[in-house]
Amino acid sequence: MDNCLVSIVMGSDSDLPVMMEAANILREFQVPHEVVVSSAHRTPHLTAELAATAESREVEVIIAGAGGAAHLPGVIASLTILPVIGVPIKTAALGGVDSLYSIVQMPGGIPVATVGINGAQNAALLAIQILAGKRPELKEQLRAYRKRMASKVEAKAARLRELGPEGYLAGRDEK
Repeated sequence: MDNCLVSIVMGSDSDLPVMMEAANILREFQVPHEVVVSSAHRTPHLTAELAATAESREVEVIIAGAGGAAHLPGVIASLTILPVIGVPIKTAALGGVDSLYSIVQMPGGIPVATVGINGAQNAALLAIQILAGKRPELKEQLRAYRKRMASKVEAKAARLRELGPEGYLAGRDEK
């Protein structure tokens, strides 16, 4: 896809449910993006092409999700100077800690920003913050987003005060 600002790349389609959280946030903020499956190990030529052509396709930030060996974000970061945000995907074997360590422990000189395990939503928000440096409309949208989050927490706190802990939990169980 041409004219996308953010490229969401994952090593396997099994990562799609997690990575859709990033796509949903980008869609909410109306940030043009693409969603691609490309494995650092099984399709290294495709991964290299995606990274090498990202700038010419006007991509400004890459979000790369990977589980297991989780080399995808690092491989992409080694092939471009664009910011890369790694999303470690939870794995059955080690709960995603293996993915986290693989992504966060990059050698000096090739940085990858890393969010928490299955943290695709935060990856998208970080990408938007990066893009907002040149786009005032995104800054305003981020402020409004944070305000909505705060309002939701304040409403829950008021409900907790009103109902007490037991009543609050009972109300949640009924839904």
